[in-house]
Amino acid sequence: MPELPEVETTLRGLEPFIAGQRLALVRAFRPNLRFDIPADLQQAMQGQRVERLERRAKYMLWHLTSGRIMLMHLGMSGRLRINPNEPIAKHDHIQWQTEDGADIRFYDPRRFGFVDLLDAQNRDQHKSLAALGPEPLGEGFTPEGLFAAIKSRRAPIKGLLLDQRLVAGLGNIYVCEALFTAAIHPTRPGASLSLKDCQRLHAALVAVLEQAIAAGGSSLRDFKQVDGSLGYFSHQWQVYGREGDACPRCDARLQRLQQAGRSSFLCPECQS
Repeated sequence: MPELPEVETTLRGLEPFIAGQRLALVRAFRPNLRFDIPADLQQAMQGQRVERLERRAKYMLWHLTSGRIMLMHLGMSGRLRINPNEPIAKHDHIQWQTEDGADIRFYDPRRFGFVDLLDAQNRDQHKSLAALGPEPLGEGFTPEGLFAAIKSRRAPIKGLLLDQRLVAGLGNIYVCEALFTAAIHPTRPGASLSLKDCQRLHAALVAVLEQAIAAGGSSLRDFKQVDGSLGYFSHQWQVYGREGDACPRCDARLQRLQQAGRSSFLCPECQS
């Protein structure tokens, strides 16, 4: 599933084609994806100018001149295709065309993605956004805030970091990588981390996310960037998906363990 870096990469690739542009054509080719496509999607968007794009956690927000916002989640296999220069494909489910001639399509073979419409004035009350914590790359996410949020929690730090209410947008790949970078075992209770641990972890999360965005995200299964190219951060993974390989830090064998139905990858020597 696309995580924060993949969504940010998609947004940055989309901006030159749609930010500030008027939508000349909006079409949905089916009534639903993961949820129903808003019946008034065409009416609400066609003829409107996209004033700006925003990412919140793993969601993209298209701000329209009308004061409405289209919220988009890519799901497990969704991506945006720009100017594909071919007829509508089987898994192209929504199409937007700008007055300048850009052709954007929401392509999603598994149909776990979705779009919704909301009013800008009620943005933070939307069911997908209301409970989200601070952005990990924003000023609202600090080592001190992280420490305060977990200091009384007995749950494993890996699960706490994946809780979107604590910090928004983190996913399995980048949490595994950040915990390795910070030398923190994923099963440690949140309450066992000191402020110094949280300072290391905060720095690791920011560094890993920034590196992943710079590399275009990770190409895992279906993810591609908007121009069809692959993300290359997977070549920089230190532990994720590398069970049995030598630790890049100490040469111990990397391990995989199951936590709440997800795989955690770690070094048993470096992470304590």
